[in-house]
Amino acid sequence: MTTRHSVPTGRRSLLLHVNPLALAVVGVAAVPGSLAVRTLPIALVTVAVYAVVLLLVVPSVRYTLLCLALAAFAGLTVAYSTWRLGGHDETLALTAGLRIVVLAWPGAVVAVFVDPARLGDHLAQNLRLPARPVVAVTSALQQAAGLLVTWQQLVRARRARGAGPAGGPVARSRYGGGLVFALLVSSLRGASRQSIALDARGFASAHGRSWAEPAPWTGLDVAVAVGGALLAAVPVVLLVAV
Repeated sequence: MTTRHSVPTGRRSLLLHVNPLALAVVGVAAVPGSLAVRTLPIALVTVAVYAVVLLLVVPSVRYTLLCLALAAFAGLTVAYSTWRLGGHDETLALTAGLRIVVLAWPGAVVAVFVDPARLGDHLAQNLRLPARPVVAVTSALQQAAGLLVTWQQLVRARRARGAGPAGGPVARSRYGGGLVFALLVSSLRGASRQSIALDARGFASAHGRSWAEPAPWTGLDVAVAVGGALLAAVPVVLLVAV
């Protein structure tokens, strides 16, 4: 269950060839690690370490900062809620907001490098998960990955017909609502076609299954998984050391 990529050069090529399960370790390990962010100094040091490592490893600085902005937005909402409900304590609020950044930033960065098809190969062959759920999850992730492309196609098609966004907020809201509805219809059609294709190939009743590509663990995979675990352990080490 593997798709082909136009493989770029440099560090991005390495990240694309990392085992998806190793990338998952980076994102998942940050969740328990964020629980150790109890004080503002721990939060600041952890975010600084994350920033240095991610900027060195991820080839696109712009993408890394975009993920930081998204995580920071989520952190701001939590910080504001904590400030409002926690007696207007700025330190407590800032710590809570940075805890969300520690939790979400690594996973957001590595998510784009996870190929759903390769993830299915590794889930089935390395973790020995049941084949049918693996196929279902892989199919759903592939559908989700295609939503942006479908959205762009819908926008271009409407502009080609002279039906682009125009007017005030009401007209733009109507235009956006029409695009969302068209995206929903297109997604349902794609899911229906894929379901019929899977049934036609015997996915519902097959017992012995084979997979398109092998799913080996390499030294790079081990290094990424261990590195992700060590990165997540930074706030834990700081908490114990304080």
